[in-house]
Amino acid sequence: MVEKAKAAVEEVMFDKTRLIAMLTGVLLFVVVYWSPMWADAIDPAGKHFVLTREGKGALAVFLLAGTWWVFEVVPIGVTSLMIGILQALFLIRPAKVAFKDFMDPSVMFIFASLVIGAVFTKTGLTKRLAYKMLAIVGERTSMILLGTFVVCAALTHIMAHTAVAATLYPLLVAIYSLYTDETEPTKFGKALFIGMAYVAGAGSIITLLGAARGAVALGFFKDIMGQEISFFTLTYYMAPIGWLMTFLLWGFFMLVLPPERKTIPGLREKAAKLNAQLGPITRKEIMAATIVGAAILIMSLRSFIPVLKPVDKTAIILCSTVLFYVFKILDLKDLEEVPWNIILLFAGAMSIGFCLWETGAAKWLAVNWLVLFETAHWFVFVMGIAFFVMVMTNFIMNVAAIAISLPVALVIAPYLGVTGEVILFASLIVAGMPFLLLVGAAPNAIAYNSGQFTSGEFFKYGVPASILLLAVTAFAVLILWPIMGMPITLPVGG
Repeated sequence: MVEKAKAAVEEVMFDKTRLIAMLTGVLLFVVVYWSPMWADAIDPAGKHFVLTREGKGALAVFLLAGTWWVFEVVPIGVTSLMIGILQALFLIRPAKVAFKDFMDPSVMFIFASLVIGAVFTKTGLTKRLAYKMLAIVGERTSMILLGTFVVCAALTHIMAHTAVAATLYPLLVAIYSLYTDETEPTKFGKALFIGMAYVAGAGSIITLLGAARGAVALGFFKDIMGQEISFFTLTYYMAPIGWLMTFLLWGFFMLVLPPERKTIPGLREKAAKLNAQLGPITRKEIMAATIVGAAILIMSLRSFIPVLKPVDKTAIILCSTVLFYVFKILDLKDLEEVPWNIILLFAGAMSIGFCLWETGAAKWLAVNWLVLFETAHWFVFVMGIAFFVMVMTNFIMNVAAIAISLPVALVIAPYLGVTGEVILFASLIVAGMPFLLLVGAAPNAIAYNSGQFTSGEFFKYGVPASILLLAVTAFAVLILWPIMGMPITLPVGG
């Protein structure tokens, strides 16, 4: 009876919190949308950036969606639907445009990545890989956590972090099943899945193969500055940062979410026994691994073979989806079990990102923010840019976050004696690690599917993790990169 009463009180409190959060999002939308027109943003060259009615509407949708996502007042996919609905109802963008973004190639890439995860689980490849890994890392939960982080970071050097997250997700589910049979979330479960999402971002900054943002940003930088930065130059400066963040994140999760159990006695023997019970590798496992391996190889080779560059990576990975059904590795039931809530989440993120970009609201924000630092010390200026990109990349595409801030930053930089390289690389660090919101990156959304944490918890742990990220960025700018030979400040009179 006492437990029922306690549960009833908790439900009422939850509903109260939910209602307050829901109304807060609506209030923010109403206040911003119907407020008088806001002042223009003016860059250092004197150019005016007008915040149109549509741009103000985009900011209003942005605030409502952010509030509803963080507090999870409705399923996160439903909040995404509100993004399209509000754009259409309030004439911010035509419905045909707003909802078209829900089928953006990036969204289909996530769909295909989730299907790969389902294939690995159904065929048994996931369990086979999980048992092999556990036999190596042993019984200590701290080493299991570190082992998964290292594998995740290493894989992002050669394949997109979204594909890495989708591939590792079922592997982590199999590992976690050996930790506990309970359905309630645990500290170890939170650390395992949130950590996977964070580390996928950390590893993805090291090469151009980890995410599209690197290649696009380097091309953008070349157009503005007339300087070309090579694949290996990027890796040289980013590898120490990516791996430093990987190990620091491991320490961070061991501190804030220490596993309930320090060891899992008999795990090594149990993993070996379960692996033996799987028997020899099956034809379906071989076919699945071959199809996925071929897709990953072709996507990776796009960066080195000119003839493959025009081929879209989404089309390549969707070929694997079709082949799974052609060879009857998957069936209709598997298609119906795809986590559409996660796909809708990312679809809404794409829609609000394009909305902020196309209405000019994102550029208006960037100019207003960066001109605050036009007379500041060069280090404050660089960190100000990093902070802006870090916040924006949690809401919109990280490439867009860089694209709206770099032009303004590179105009101001010479006046403060700062080189373009340090601005580019500092921006790329934070753009790769959106730790605050699930919509910031696909691995975040994939990890959420585990049911181990809420969007509010993700945000709660993301705040100190983001502070850690800014501290590492500051360390790179002030100490590490100058030692490695990166030009940070311009010579006097240069």
